[in-house]
Amino acid sequence: MTVDKLLERVLYVDLDRRSFHVEQRPELFEEAIGGTGVAIRLLNEECPEGADPMGPDNPMIMTVGPMVGLYPLASKTVAMFKSPHTGNLGESHAGGRSAVALRMAGYGALVVRGISNMPVYLVINEQGVEFRDASALWGMRSSYTVGSVLREREAGSGLRSIMRIGRAGERGVTYACVITETFRHFGRLGLGTVWGNKGLKALVVHGKQSLPVADRRAYRRTYDDIFETLTESSLMQKYHELGTAMNVLPLNEMGALPTKNLQTARFEGAEAISGENLAEKYLGRRVACAHCPVACIHLATLRTPYPSEPYFYKTQMVGYDHEPIFATGSMLGLDEVNGMLTLLDEIEVQGLDAMSAGVSLAWATEMLERELISLDDTDGVAFTWGDAEAYIEGAQKIVTQPTDFYKALARGVDHASSIYGGQDAALAFGGNEMPGYHTGPGCHVGYLAGARHSHLDNAGYSVDQKVAQKGNGMTPSELAETLLEEERWRQVLTSLVICLFSRNVYDPDTVVRALEPLGFATTESELRDIGARILREKYAFKEREGFVMDDLRIPDRITQTISPLGHVDPAYVREALEAYRKGL
Repeated sequence: MTVDKLLERVLYVDLDRRSFHVEQRPELFEEAIGGTGVAIRLLNEECPEGADPMGPDNPMIMTVGPMVGLYPLASKTVAMFKSPHTGNLGESHAGGRSAVALRMAGYGALVVRGISNMPVYLVINEQGVEFRDASALWGMRSSYTVGSVLREREAGSGLRSIMRIGRAGERGVTYACVITETFRHFGRLGLGTVWGNKGLKALVVHGKQSLPVADRRAYRRTYDDIFETLTESSLMQKYHELGTAMNVLPLNEMGALPTKNLQTARFEGAEAISGENLAEKYLGRRVACAHCPVACIHLATLRTPYPSEPYFYKTQMVGYDHEPIFATGSMLGLDEVNGMLTLLDEIEVQGLDAMSAGVSLAWATEMLERELISLDDTDGVAFTWGDAEAYIEGAQKIVTQPTDFYKALARGVDHASSIYGGQDAALAFGGNEMPGYHTGPGCHVGYLAGARHSHLDNAGYSVDQKVAQKGNGMTPSELAETLLEEERWRQVLTSLVICLFSRNVYDPDTVVRALEPLGFATTESELRDIGARILREKYAFKEREGFVMDDLRIPDRITQTISPLGHVDPAYVREALEAYRKGL
């Protein structure tokens, strides 16, 4: 493979010394493509074994790939770090403008080292890095306000990406997120916590570099073919019309929608929080990531009346997808849409990962019901299924941490349940709170085994649904190999970096054709070998940092609540995990 010189450039930033430099690293991109592949190489280089996730030796790495800025839906940035939430591999992806901005600033990767002795934000452009004092931004109640200040203060309007953390990252909540362009996030595994510990409040990135291609005529033909498939076929239409919120009703009908801390998998209020109802009654705008014609980002209009001012409303946009809906809707027994949107908005204000926050609040509700915790623990907040006001206050207290209970909950349900009990109801997989699917053993094996412990690793939920449609089961070994095959190819897509929503468009043949005009001569076989190698490198890092597949805790609740494929058998799950480990 060959790459262009801009993609080979790695920008290194030292927060301790307020310094930066650029290195040309062609070997990284030749061997590992970009994105995930380059990020895991850099993480191995930069993160010493046993490094404290909250210490100066934990790097913050962001990478893009060769298709970014050149093909539609090549729109993601990969962030990699040692997770303060799980203690091993931290990997999170975000859309918005971050990927194109970093690429057009002239960099294929960014490495941030050390800890600043005062709050800072960084402005990154073609000339390098400018260090700005962020003391006035530190402690601001709302992440929205931080974004507004930076938009007014910094240049690059229309080209830049603004990434920032909220108070959750500043205060060490281990599942704090990084917000980019307000409605996209590096959501999972605590990247915002890493930033907060480094004293890094925000990144502003912009540039105007031209991106070279080796064969312009072939590139244009390939681009047009891909664009036509994306915009004129049915493959992506569902994402534009309803977004991932379209999953709510089908999952509920199947009995696969986690509800009330997965005490059941059907929600009586599913119709109210469905993508269809939200689109009909609340949808205000559709928004697209940079260089994406699909516009899958759906924003609801939330109107809040001003006290004692009739007919005067504060109107704001709140982003929604299936996962936030599950986490703040069905998982909390909340079907009042305004309440759910207000909770989502508060989670955005604080800079929390919506999934971990929702699952943590659901666990706390059940613990209060079971009297394993008291109102003294919750600082007087009486968590009750469907009570939006209580959950909004709870989200705030996870950040402010007025009691020992909230200090524990700010580290997730695995940690909190180890102190307060109720581990049978603690829905965490490898330390990370569950996503919004209870489709059968495939999704749960996928959560447990996946490198990020997320449904985005290997689409186990999709395997379950195919099994249900065919009516033929899989042996544990067959399930493991199916998940591994998917995950190996996803390493290729996330190294390019391709939005996984378009994985059915960017099939292996299309990827090979798309790379050729860019100067990447490769084959499907070579790409699959690279994907398998990247996956092994990720697990090698995880195991180096203490991850043991055999030690994974299978949440009891997933075996108790029936799924569309029946009760999940823990022995089957263990056997599949062992087959997965051997297959790596």
